[in-house]
Amino acid sequence: MSKTVCVLGTFDTKGEDHAFLREEILKLGLKVLTVNVGVLGSTTLFPVDHEADEVFQGAGHDLEKIRARKDKAEAMKALDLGAPKLIRRLYEQGRFDGIVGMGGSGGSSIIAAAMRALPIGLPKVLVSTVASGDVSFYVRGKDIVMIPSIVDVAGLNRVSRLIYTRAAGGICGMVQNEPPHSSEDRPIITASMFGNTTECVNACAKALKDKGFEVLVFHATGTGGAGDGNARRRRFGRGCTRHHHDRVGR
Repeated sequence: MSKTVCVLGTFDTKGEDHAFLREEILKLGLKVLTVNVGVLGSTTLFPVDHEADEVFQGAGHDLEKIRARKDKAEAMKALDLGAPKLIRRLYEQGRFDGIVGMGGSGGSSIIAAAMRALPIGLPKVLVSTVASGDVSFYVRGKDIVMIPSIVDVAGLNRVSRLIYTRAAGGICGMVQNEPPHSSEDRPIITASMFGNTTECVNACAKALKDKGFEVLVFHATGTGGAGDGNARRRRFGRGCTRHHHDRVGR
């Protein structure tokens, strides 16, 4: 049975880009479900399955009223609430098997919020102008794959075609490659680990596994351990920066 990829984006301003992405996914033999989060309108370049008014309704807002007020902050807040609700509902209905979106900083924020409403393991790809910097605001604790757009997501050219084609191949490959299903139902224990505590944590993990537990190890300077600078200095010394600690810990 053919898998379906959800294409999520602002089709009002980036319709040409998403039309190309959609065609590349179709070429690879997958189906496409399209969701528009564009405030200004839609596109006639391809069929849109769910328009922006449905997204705004899910957040308890009227799109036409927001358009009339021309309040970008209000629109972004409504999309940040409505997009995750709609995408989660479509996923729970079994409408798609993976999701991909493209955008600048604003669009990426909305798309990432929707992706974070989905469970870990469901393929998520975001082509973004901000993907080359600190993406913790967008990814947070979820497995969102962010691809730098290199050029702006603002029309087709020799660079954007290349990036969009690879993004289509990436999400299609992820969707088609089913992870193995495990019948194990062992109790779970989590552990955090620095580079210089690896030997100890590995020994503990082995002992716990021998006792019938499944151990999930997290890096302590990742999302779960990204404390403020003062906390790091208190733990590792006043002159110890996060970069320095990571380097020493290896």
